[in-house]
Amino acid sequence: MPHAVARLRATCLATSLTRPHLDRGPPRKDRCLRCRLVPSHCLCAWQPVVPTRAGFCLLMAEFEPLKPSNTGWLVADVVPDTAAFGWSRVAVDPVLLALLDDPQWQPHVVFPAEFAAPERVVTELVPAGPQGPAGARPLFILLDGTWSEACKIFRKSPWLNRFPVLSLHPDQLSRYRLRRSTHAHHFCTSEVAALCLAMAGDTHAAQVLEAWLDVFSSRYLRARQSVPPDADDAAHRQLRALCR
Repeated sequence: MPHAVARLRATCLATSLTRPHLDRGPPRKDRCLRCRLVPSHCLCAWQPVVPTRAGFCLLMAEFEPLKPSNTGWLVADVVPDTAAFGWSRVAVDPVLLALLDDPQWQPHVVFPAEFAAPERVVTELVPAGPQGPAGARPLFILLDGTWSEACKIFRKSPWLNRFPVLSLHPDQLSRYRLRRSTHAHHFCTSEVAALCLAMAGDTHAAQVLEAWLDVFSSRYLRARQSVPPDADDAAHRQLRALCR
């Protein structure tokens, strides 16, 4: 079964009247429907799936599911409990609202503290309790898009205001190489997800997701440069070791 981001991409292709020109009509090159890479660099045989206590809810900007470089897709590859929804300022999917109201989940909006009211900001998860909301599984709400799109989603989604804002303070710089960013401390969606998994105690899943991003990035860039994939580079060796 296609995962949540793949299903959202299919819906976007079928219904959007304003999608970018490159996604209209026949594709410019053949791509694997499962991993989005050209067939010569397909990485489907490498895909890991790691059960986790935490889950993810991706709120995706309009064209984000269509971008081959999107890394929210990688989160859904690895973490089975990943939901994905297209964001709209004027309408909210009732399935999304039902997910956020599900008592098994404890939602946190993941976003920098300086953009939120101080009383909403937390820097760690509420310790799990034997029952009630404190014992719920963490559900990380990730705003998936460009930095300006993510800020817009955060500002114009009042239905998110009831949830705490989880502010991360990572020490490392971003390793994401597929799109340009003016700030090395801006992280791609899968990097943020890996930090969240580690915070939730899903350490192995966090490591696997980091390795999966590295393998995807390696193959994506090699395909762009018309260089054969290297299944024995550091990224592939790390993923192989984690999945043994």
